[in-house]
Amino acid sequence: MPDEFESINEVLIACVKACGGSKQVGAKLWPEKTVDAAQRHLLACLNEDKPERLSPDQLVLLMRMGHGKGFHEVMEFLAAHLGYSVPLPTDPRDEMAELLRQSNDLRTQLLASSERMERLLQSAAAKAGA
Repeated sequence: MPDEFESINEVLIACVKACGGSKQVGAKLWPEKTVDAAQRHLLACLNEDKPERLSPDQLVLLMRMGHGKGFHEVMEFLAAHLGYSVPLPTDPRDEMAELLRQSNDLRTQLLASSERMERLLQSAAAKAGA
């Protein structure tokens, strides 16, 4: 829960731990660096006494990694400290089901539109031939 963390860095450190540790996370955030260099850079970014910081895109990637591990405390911390209701995480299966439903709806609409266009073309051709 967000109350157990006093700073954003504390909750980010917990997220890194939940995602397998600083070596694994650092390597995903900075694949161009060696594993050890990426780990050192990540640790520096999470150290409040160092100037290094995660970019917004890196923060989002870390949060996505945490979400994949069932760690939602970063989002809960941000919501609590910014005055928002705590969001509910979505299950990727639920999102996939919704996307499939939307896709089927669009397919049905496309089919109905195609049938209407064909009827209109046939009607126009019949009037032109008469």
